[in-house]
Amino acid sequence: MPTPHNEAALGSIAKTVLMPGDPRRSQFIAETFLTDPKLVNNVRGVHGYTGTWKDVPVTVMASGMGIPSIGIYSWELYSEYNVENIIRVGSAGALQDDLSLLDVILAQGACTTSSYIENFGIRGTFAPIADFSLLSAAKKAAEDLGINVHIGNLLSSDNFYSAFDAASGQNQQWKQMGVLGIEMEAAGLYANAAYFGKRALCICTVSDHLYRPEMLSPEDRQLGFSQMINIALDTAAAMG
Repeated sequence: MPTPHNEAALGSIAKTVLMPGDPRRSQFIAETFLTDPKLVNNVRGVHGYTGTWKDVPVTVMASGMGIPSIGIYSWELYSEYNVENIIRVGSAGALQDDLSLLDVILAQGACTTSSYIENFGIRGTFAPIADFSLLSAAKKAAEDLGINVHIGNLLSSDNFYSAFDAASGQNQQWKQMGVLGIEMEAAGLYANAAYFGKRALCICTVSDHLYRPEMLSPEDRQLGFSQMINIALDTAAAMG
């Protein structure tokens, strides 16, 4: 049944969904990579398309920005549309010195500053991690494509702008703990997947560096993420 955020008919969304944050990127991925993409949801302009990649049905739908947004969309996809796999494809700001613009990160785990995990009523600290079958399939897809990837922790931050982080050196502390970069969605997605017994993976492309004056333009972000998208689509095909 349709939800307040999704008008797609049951059965029109594939078992595997790629979720970029930006609706324009969702449309770009669908029209550039998928065969015979069809618009199945456009409530709030999220641009949800279903087509095929290597003869395997794949849906691409935007998540919006932040854990509250991807928390809603992924919850409904898992619970109402029988989706089994969600692969977030997005951007991250690099923390580590050996990361460069356009490098690809597979998020094995997701630290977070969000209180989203508290909604599950757990007395303790839940560690949001990727599904291993998706992670291993993505690693193999990257190897087959000849793409070097970094695998490790990301930080899912509740804030894009934070006066406190800048003043307190919090980013340096995350860096010291080996966190590769910062994004804003993975921890919420991983928690939802765990709750529903489904699979999730976050793949990010480095779009800027927090310790060097490096940043991709919006055009570079749109066109420079092809390696990440090919890895995600080949992972979707492997889950077939």
